[in-house]
Amino acid sequence: MGLGILEPKTSEQVPGTSFVLDDTSRPTLSEGTDASLKYDRRGAIPVILVPQPSDDPNDPLNWPLWKRDVILVILSAISVIASTLSSLLAANTVTLSLYFGRDFTQMALLTGYHLCGVGVAGFIFVASARIWGKRHLYLLGTVLIIISSAWGGAVGTNYASLLWARVIQGVGLAPFEALVNASVGDLYYVHERGTRMALSNLALFGGAFFTPVLVGKITQTIGWQWSFNLVAIFTGALLPLIFFFVPETGYNRQSSGCAEAMDNGNPGHTNEEYELPETSDPTSFDKHDYKPPNDNTPPKTTFAQSLLPFNGRKSNANFIKLVLRPFPLFFHPAVLWACLIQGTLIGWTVMIGVVLAAIFLGPPLWFNEVETGYMYTGPFVGAIIGFLVSGLLADWSTRFMIKRNKGVYEPEFRIVLVVVQLVFGCVGLYGFGVTADDVGRYGWFLPDMFFAFEVAGMVLGAVASALYIVDAHREIAVEAFTCLLVFKNMFSFGLTWGAYDWVVKAGISKTFYIIASTQLGICILSIPMLRDRYLWEEEQSVLQQA
Repeated sequence: MGLGILEPKTSEQVPGTSFVLDDTSRPTLSEGTDASLKYDRRGAIPVILVPQPSDDPNDPLNWPLWKRDVILVILSAISVIASTLSSLLAANTVTLSLYFGRDFTQMALLTGYHLCGVGVAGFIFVASARIWGKRHLYLLGTVLIIISSAWGGAVGTNYASLLWARVIQGVGLAPFEALVNASVGDLYYVHERGTRMALSNLALFGGAFFTPVLVGKITQTIGWQWSFNLVAIFTGALLPLIFFFVPETGYNRQSSGCAEAMDNGNPGHTNEEYELPETSDPTSFDKHDYKPPNDNTPPKTTFAQSLLPFNGRKSNANFIKLVLRPFPLFFHPAVLWACLIQGTLIGWTVMIGVVLAAIFLGPPLWFNEVETGYMYTGPFVGAIIGFLVSGLLADWSTRFMIKRNKGVYEPEFRIVLVVVQLVFGCVGLYGFGVTADDVGRYGWFLPDMFFAFEVAGMVLGAVASALYIVDAHREIAVEAFTCLLVFKNMFSFGLTWGAYDWVVKAGISKTFYIIASTQLGICILSIPMLRDRYLWEEEQSVLQQA
C-alpha cells in the first residue's frame, strides 16, 4: 500500500484503495490512459474518477458540478439553522432557570433530551434512507423543525411542554446530522470531497456556536421565546428550496452496473496507448470518450418527477434489520475510532457549554446572558479556522501523498488531519482548564481563545473521521454515520447529567486536565488505524453479523 500503510494478509483488494492519478512511473501501468475509464481532465494529470459514474443521466455523479454544488449549499444552509437547535439555550441558562423555577441540571437536560432525540431518531431515519433515499427525510426534518420551534416559542411556563418540543426538535435535526455528510459521498468523486466535506461539517457545527451570540441579545431585547420563533421563520423560508432544488441524491450503483472497480482495484490498463480526444471544454470530465453499448439506459427524470419524496427503493433489505445493523458496527475498528475521534470532542464542547454559564454568570465577572452569549464568538471563529485548515489540508495533503505513492490513493491519507486535531484540541482543553479556573486572574479572553482552539480541533476531527469512513468503508458509510450520530449525542447527553456536579466537586482545572489527557490518548489511537484495513479480512465477520 505504501507510505507506511500495512499490506493485507491476502492478495484480495482492500476497500478504498484507488488508482487516482494516471502515473506513468508506476511500473504496473503503462503510458496513456484506459479507454474504458472516465477521467477528470481539468488538471495537468488526468484523474481517474472514483467511483466510476454510470451512463445513467439520473446518476448524481453525472449531474453538472454547479447543480451538485447548489444542492450542497442548500443542505448546508438548512444544516446551519438545524444545528442552532442544540445550543439554542446555551446563553439562557440563568434566565430560563428563574423563569421555570428549575435548577441548572434541569435546564441542561433540555439540551440533553434534545440530543437523545437526535440519537434515537438516527437509527430509524438512516434505515429509511438506506431503503427509500434521503429526500423524504430532509423534507420531514425541515417540517418537524418548523413545527417544534413554533411549539417551543408558545409553551408559556410549562416546562414539560418545552421539554417535549426540544425532543421533537432533536428528531427534526437528526436527518441533517446523519445524512448530509453521506450526501457529499453521493454527489462527489473522491478528489472533490475534501473541501466540500469541510463545508458540510462547518455548517453542522458553525451554526451551533454562532447561535448563543445572537440568542443572548434576542433574549434581552424581545424575549427568549423569539429564539424559537425565529428558527421556525427561517426554516420555513428554506423549505421551498429543499422542496424544489434538492432532488434525491441516493443512487443504487450496484444495480446500475456502473464500474465500481476503481474503488477496489487496478484500473485495468493495457499496453495499448490511448490518446485523449480534444474537447472544447477544458473543465469537462472525460465522460464521453468511451460508451459501451447499452440499450437499457433509463430516461432522464423530469423536474416534476424529481419533486416526489420517493423515487424507488435503493435496497431490498429488511427495514428492521437495517435499524439494528449499526449496533454490531460499534465493534468495527474504523467505526469505533471515528466515534471516539469525532464524538468525544463534541461531548467536551457540550460540557464546556453546560459549565460556561456557571463560570461567567457568577463572581467575579458577573456576566449577563448577552455577555455570556458573546463568549461563543471565540468558538465560532474556531469553527471557521477548523473549516479553513481542514479544507486546505484535506485535499492538499491527499494530493501530495498520492503523488508520493505513485498515483495510488489510500483512505488512511485522511488520518493526517488528526495530527492537527490533536494540537488544536488538546491545547484548547488544557488551556481552558487553566484559565477558566481563575477568571479573576486571566479574565474572559483567554478561556474564550482556548475554547476556540478546542472547537477548531473538533471540526478537524469531524472532517477527518467523515472523510475516512466515506472513502475507506463506503459500503457501510450510512450505518457508520448512524453510529457516529448516536455515540456523540448519547455521550453528550450523559455529560449533561453530570457535568455541572463533576466540575463543582473536582474543580475546573482538574476536570479539564483529565478530559484533555483522555483526548490525547484518543488521538494517539489513530496510529493503529494504519492497520484498520490490514485487518479487513477479520472485519468481514462484523459486517456479516450486521
